[in-house]
Amino acid sequence: MMRQIPLDDVQAVLELLALQTTAYLVEAELIGYKDIPPLRDSPLTLRCSKETFTGYYVNDREEEREELAGAIAWEEKGTELTITRMMVHPRHFRQGIASALIRHALTTNPQAGRFVVSTGEANLPAVRLYEKFGFHRTGKRTIAPSIALVTFEKIQGIQ
Repeated sequence: MMRQIPLDDVQAVLELLALQTTAYLVEAELIGYKDIPPLRDSPLTLRCSKETFTGYYVNDREEEREELAGAIAWEEKGTELTITRMMVHPRHFRQGIASALIRHALTTNPQAGRFVVSTGEANLPAVRLYEKFGFHRTGKRTIAPSIALVTFEKIQGIQ
């Protein structure tokens, strides 16, 4: 089940921060760079964010509760939507959660004509995911020695 994560709910923010830290530690390892900005977040920085966060929840049968398995965040400026965060808990990798989150962002924002996202060039699972959804590489910048950030964009209606 997908739903917006309320940033005024302390428990929801703490769950989001735990997911984000776990997921971005995996990316940091993949790209060989530990100073990824999401790893510097706190509950306060998340609560003060201007991003829209949507969570992907699954039922945890053992604990009989919902678990936040993935999340996506974006910011909108006019007709441009920038995906600012994409995260899936490693326990839920390869279950289609990231694809569902991308699909959600693309279909629930019909006013957006252009979608933009960036990731570490060495994060091949993310690169393949964005390419699968029709994003095209539009830029690359070095953020640290041997560490490149690549930017992708997708124009609505164009594969």
